Amino acid sequence: MAEFDLKDLEAINSKQEIIDFLVEHDIIKEKKFREQLAYEKELQQLQENLLALQSNIIDQNKRVLIIFEGRDASGKGGTISRATEYLNPKKYRVVSLPKPNELQQGQWYFQRYFEELPNAGEIVFFDRSWYNRAVVEPVFDFCTKEQYDKFLKQVVDVENLLQDDGIILIKIFLSISKKEQAERLQDRKDDELKNWKLGSLDQKAQELWDKYTDYITTMYAKTGTENSPWIEIVTDDKKTARLEALKIIINALSTKKHETETVNIYPS
Repeated sequence: MAEFDLKDLEAINSKQEIIDFLVEHDIIKEKKFREQLAYEKELQQLQENLLALQSNIIDQNKRVLIIFEGRDASGKGGTISRATEYLNPKKYRVVSLPKPNELQQGQWYFQRYFEELPNAGEIVFFDRSWYNRAVVEPVFDFCTKEQYDKFLKQVVDVENLLQDDGIILIKIFLSISKKEQAERLQDRKDDELKNWKLGSLDQKAQELWDKYTDYITTMYAKTGTENSPWIEIVTDDKKTARLEALKIIINALSTKKHETETVNIYPS
């Protein structure tokens, strides 16, 4: 279907003869059009709700840290982009740290992440986080077993300290099926405009799927707590994942519990 924004979709929807013309000339499929319109409407409403909550965060000098983790090609970046689209850019940051340099390798593991924690009135989105040490690093032997075990021993206490100091912490994990991941990775290979998204580690994601699964399961069990649960979004549909992520953030900031069929919470 051709690409339209919400304003375009609503204009088309106002007149059935326009829809009929576009369908007749194979510009749109009516069912997909209706689905896209419903998605864009819900997305915009959620974005408006989040913007209102951001105003409250700014006014009350709250600090919010939202961690996004997930399988390779699960849509973390796209989901964060939708979440931040209409936020006040002066009061949010997206942090995606590269691998540590030589100096950082000699520091306490959490140190470089602490430098990126939210200031008063600010929301910070981590596109991957210190949880690299819980999954990616052990999968590829980028850390020792001693370093991995030390991380699991320390991270719950670290997050408790952050929350005790007033930081609102939200942890989201995007899950997709092995088949869907394979299709998305192939799409990145085939599309020159998406080649930049394909990293060297992504290309081994399928081969190491089961190893990833084992470490993800352990991460949920060891680091998901009542104060800081993991909220897993399980869907192969990008749009559903984006809407669910926004709802999770909004509900968490409104101190409401979030439960749907596409969401698992650890601990349950």
